[in-house]
Amino acid sequence: MAFQARLQQKYKDSVRGALASEFDIKNLMLVPALVKIVISVGAGESAKDQKTLQNMADTISLIAGQKALITNAKVREGFPVGIKVTLRKEQMYVFLDKLISIALPRVKDFRGLPRNSFDGRGNYNFGLNEQLMFPEVVYDQIIRTHGMNITIVTNAPDDKQAL
Repeated sequence: MAFQARLQQKYKDSVRGALASEFDIKNLMLVPALVKIVISVGAGESAKDQKTLQNMADTISLIAGQKALITNAKVREGFPVGIKVTLRKEQMYVFLDKLISIALPRVKDFRGLPRNSFDGRGNYNFGLNEQLMFPEVVYDQIIRTHGMNITIVTNAPDDKQAL
């Protein structure tokens, strides 16, 4: 049997069945599920400094467990505007588990994630102010602290089912 992340196994074993009965869904393939998680960072002033930009990309790669992509502007060719990484399947569940059980509890004065951050189509967006709450990040190797936006994309038809 192939490796399955802890949250992925919990979803298959208990959550999917509970969602199917709660929303009266007969076909298990129609039950809302996670599709992907996108982690993105705006380059801002760091776009001018290649070393800082690469350090930010390396940090996001460490956090996600997958190489981050430096995105370029369409208007000004070759000008970097941000960094992003898209996680799917097992890596997505591993990252989400790490985010929920390790990173978010380390946030100072954490009061939970906002419930009104859904976009109306079942996707959830929230931001983090810095990357230092992740255990992979070594403080001495950081040139500049930065925030990040995390988008959790689901196949749910509405926000109620996505929640």
